[in-house]
Amino acid sequence: MNQLRLYLSRQADGIGRYIWEQFWQLLVGWVPTVVGIAVRAVLYRLILRMDGLAAIENNTRLRFASRIKLGKGSYLDQGVYIHACPNGVEIGEGTYVMHGSVLHVYNFRNLPNSGIWIGKNSLIGEMNVIRGQGGVHIGDRVYTSPLCQIIAVNHVFDDPARPFVEQGITAEGIWIEDDVWIGSGAVILDGVRVGKGAVVAAGAVVTRDVPPHVVVGGVPAKVIKEITPEAAKIAQATRTARVYQI
Repeated sequence: MNQLRLYLSRQADGIGRYIWEQFWQLLVGWVPTVVGIAVRAVLYRLILRMDGLAAIENNTRLRFASRIKLGKGSYLDQGVYIHACPNGVEIGEGTYVMHGSVLHVYNFRNLPNSGIWIGKNSLIGEMNVIRGQGGVHIGDRVYTSPLCQIIAVNHVFDDPARPFVEQGITAEGIWIEDDVWIGSGAVILDGVRVGKGAVVAAGAVVTRDVPPHVVVGGVPAKVIKEITPEAAKIAQATRTARVYQI
């Protein structure tokens, strides 16, 4: 019984909310195609907060749905898992969360700054993992490529005489400002701010702040290029591949 109580406490705000949220997900969560999207756009308002119309594909998993807020025109692809235990998950207007991504606040220690907030017209790529114990703040028009990880928590492991699981954690938070592009497989670690207009190269591991309008890459990530008007003119003049407008 204790294990059951623990499980339920990590799924919803009480047994009544758990039954209510699971009922609607069981009833209509599996319905495919645009029919299912339309049904969920109406009925999921009973379990989460939604501004205007948001599109939710079938086979998404929502926990603590009462603490999830979806902006107008936002989109959750198939296989998305959102676990929004306090302080919740907020996805802005026009933002897409693609197939298989996991947004997990994971706050079972009552950390004060936990949560995940994503701005407008952003894109969370396929199979991303975002952990929000320290709070993850993502701005507008931020694009993450497949297999990125944004992890706002870290274990303490300074004492060699004690297992790391007994030494606690740090959870300082992550801030990603507007117009940032994060390449495939990049990892953003706790306590980092990524400045406006920056680019994080594929496979980079970001362990410290990234200035605005630079490209960083490597392990650990370092500045490898500045994005300036002069550099843009040179790149445009020498570019051989055609650039397509999105």
